This record gives sequence, structure tokens and C-alpha cells, in this order.
Amino acid sequence: MSTENEGNAVPPAPSAPPVPVAAPDASPQAHTTPEGTDRPAGPGHQADQQPGQPAPAPQTHQAPQAPHAGQGYPAAPAAGAEPTAPLPPVPGAAPQPPVAGPEGAWPPPPPPGTPTYADGAGGVGGGAAWGASYQQPAPKPKGRGGLLAAVLVAALVAGGLGGGLGYTLARNNDNGSSTTVSASDNGAAQVKRAPGTIANVAAKALPSTVTIEAEGSNGDGGTGTGFVFDKQGHIITNNHVVADALDGGKLTATFPDGRKYDAEVVGHAQGYDVAVVKLKNPPSDLNPLPLGDSDKVAVGDETIAIGAPFGLSNTVTTGIISAKNRPVASSDGSSTSKASYMSALQTDASINPGNSGGPLLDASGAVIGINSAIQSSGSSGGFGSGGQSGSIGLGFAIPINQAKYVAQQLIKTGKPVYAKIGASVSLEDSTGGAKITDQGADGAAAVEANGPAAQAGLKPGDVITKLDDSVIDSGPTLIGEIWTHKPGDKVTITYKRGGQEHTVQLTLGARAGDS
Repeated sequence: MSTENEGNAVPPAPSAPPVPVAAPDASPQAHTTPEGTDRPAGPGHQADQQPGQPAPAPQTHQAPQAPHAGQGYPAAPAAGAEPTAPLPPVPGAAPQPPVAGPEGAWPPPPPPGTPTYADGAGGVGGGAAWGASYQQPAPKPKGRGGLLAAVLVAALVAGGLGGGLGYTLARNNDNGSSTTVSASDNGAAQVKRAPGTIANVAAKALPSTVTIEAEGSNGDGGTGTGFVFDKQGHIITNNHVVADALDGGKLTATFPDGRKYDAEVVGHAQGYDVAVVKLKNPPSDLNPLPLGDSDKVAVGDETIAIGAPFGLSNTVTTGIISAKNRPVASSDGSSTSKASYMSALQTDASINPGNSGGPLLDASGAVIGINSAIQSSGSSGGFGSGGQSGSIGLGFAIPINQAKYVAQQLIKTGKPVYAKIGASVSLEDSTGGAKITDQGADGAAAVEANGPAAQAGLKPGDVITKLDDSVIDSGPTLIGEIWTHKPGDKVTITYKRGGQEHTVQLTLGARAGDS
């Protein structure tokens, strides 16, 4: 599924960035849009690549420098995907199938219909009653007289009472002023804000969230959201939120209490759509948000999202986890951006452009995901933003277990590390599986020599249908699933060759960097 990232232009007043819109060319699911600055994704990707711009027709493609799944990613997906902060909404137009790309090459081509970032995500995509009603028996004739009399008496009494009250009120308020009723002094004390309530969770989490403003050297920029990762001043957010400030731009982070700090990018991962920034001269009273376990999240669990939709900082919305392991390829919708892949947490909490990079909390206040993309109807217009689509109840978050691993790598080395199987796969929209292409990107071999796939005996033409217990219906789905693992993890691959099903175990390789 492809979505758009949410992105918004920097508003006159402090606000959070919306997500850019972009949709991958060929993807098994609709494109989502990341919640950050709007940028399109490319059409084709390798298993480790991101989707790029929509391609006129599905093709095989290997990610540059990394022809194998899980290695690279293609250009950003076509319109239809949107980032969240500032992420573009997911465009309504259907994306074209992406060019086949190596499963490990970087960046992989974008699947069609890629959702936009949370800032502007683009989408993926009576009988009879149990019994007869009870019929009350008709009253006997002799009872009707008594009933009418009782009603008449009641009406007379009520009329007299109303007349008396009306006269008294008129007499006591002949000065024309209105009469109001005040609640008892203990009314506020009766409101329950015990641990676990939304108000209590929000009160504790808000002070640890920030609205991020990214401005490029050319003056372009947008706003997004982030949250305190550690006491050293590291803030975790989406890659598409800080993208404008990467080359000589300016980055600031503002807390709900108004304190504003300059910040710098420590590291960013385009494929994962995760970035870490650090506050300059951070305060000593930082309180990192507690991180939960996204593997233990269940469908139906309550969720709380914090962000700056359409520039409205410190906004809190609620919902539930509506699905898990949702394959999503998202981009900001621009022609130059690359797509990101995730096996996302899906929520119906209202997420809009500007929510990108903000925390998705569980009922206890623990972070279970990073709001990154939304699926939108593609309608134009919207409050506070130039024509960005808004929430339709389909938001996507990067599971925190994955984001935590990526953030730690970025803090340690400044570069992301991606797991790979070392094979190029087609990114065409399909439900049959991830097919290993006949040739990789730039004429390279589809199966990397001595790579994990080659050692496991996989060959061009094989169709991967499962990775461990996860069903694989396309190349983008395989990429997102591989990236939920770490290099060195052992996985079981189920594939079809010549109509027969086979199973093999392999150890995932590693690729450092986005290029």
C-alpha cells in the first residue's frame, strides 16, 4: 500500500509541518503520504529501496548500488502517497506499477498508490428483527375516562405552576439581565483524570513533544513533530520532516511551553523515514517519553496521537489500532523524493499534514509508533494549508521497535543500516508474491553473488510468498517486512519455482547508508 507523507509549508505562526504527497508507481497497496514536507516518490524500488515517481508501465528495477532486496530504494512514488509532518496527503489518482528493483538495492522503486506522509498522505485503499415487536393491548373503554381526567388535572396543575413561576421570574428580573446557573465548587474535582485517562496521558506526554520547523537554504520548508528520545537532547522524528534542512538549512524545535531551540540533524534514514536531531544547548530538565513494545500491540488497543496538524501545534487525537503489519510505501509526492517502506501500525486516530514524526501512544502513555503517513481521499482544499488532503481515518505509524533500532544506529554512526537478502524483485502491483527479476539494476545480476539469497539457492524467476509467517503479496511488501528485521537475523523464506513450493532458511545481510 502506498501513502503520502504529511507536510505543510511553514505558517506565519509556529506550527507543526504537514506531510508531502507522493505515490509509488507500482505497489500492491495504495500509496500513503508521509506526514511531513510534500515530496513525490519514484516508481520502482528494490527490496530495500524506496518507491519513486510513478512509471508509465511496470518494469523491473534494481536499486542503484544495491540490486538486492532490502538494499536500496527507487525514486519517490507517484502522487497518492503523502507524508505527515509536513507531509502531503495521499493523492486520489491511482499510481502506475513501479519498475522492478533489486530486493536489496537502494532505493527500491515505489509501489503504485503509495500513501502520502502524515503531513499529506495518499491512500492505498438487513434482515428481519429477532422477534415480533410487543403490541400493548388496547385499553378497556371504562379506563379511558379516568385516564383523560388524570391528564387534564396534570395539565391544569402544570399550567398553574408554570404561570406562577413565570410571574415570579418576571418580577425578580425586570431589569432585563439574564440568569445563569453555576456549577458547584467541587464539580471540577469530580472529573476523573486518573492514570490511563486520555487527559492524564496527554498532560504527561505533551511537555516531551516538540514542533519542528525545517527551512532550506532556498527558503522552502515546512513543519512537523518530534519527541524527546533521551536526556542528551536527541529528538526522534521522520526523515521527510527534516529533509529541507539537510543541506545548509535551518532547524528549530519548539516545546509546548514556548521554549525554542536550534537543532541539527544527527542522522537520517530515507528508507525507514526516520531521523534524529539534537537540540543545541539542550535544557537539563528533558523527560524522554517511555518506549513501549510495538510487537505486543493488538488490534483494538486504544491510541493517542500528538502532533501539529496543519500547523496547529500540541494537538491530541485518539483512536484505536485498526490493523497491524500493514505494508506501506510512502513518499511526499515530489518528483525527486524516494519512497519509504514500512510494515506499519494502522490507526483511525485523526492524523493530518503536520502530524509527521509525532508519537503514537498507547493507553498507558508509552510510545508504540511514529506517525508517518496517511491515506486520504485526495480532495483538495483544507484549513491552514494549500490544498492538502486530510484524515479519513487511515493513519500509519512506524512501529517503535524498528524506529528505536534505527535511531540508535543513527546516533552511533550517523548512518542507517538495512537488512537485505541480496536479490532484485519486481515492484509491480501483484498479489502473487515478490518475483525475483531476471536482471538487476544497471545490468547487475538479479541475485547478488555469494549473497544471502544466492547461498540459499534462490534464482531469478522464483516468487517469494512468505517470510517466516508473514504473507508476501508483492515486492514492496517483502521490502517492508525485511526491514523489520536486523542484519544477522535468520528468516525462513517460502517461494514457488515451476509451480512447486519450496522453503529455505537464510541469514539476512547488511547494507549501510541510503545510497
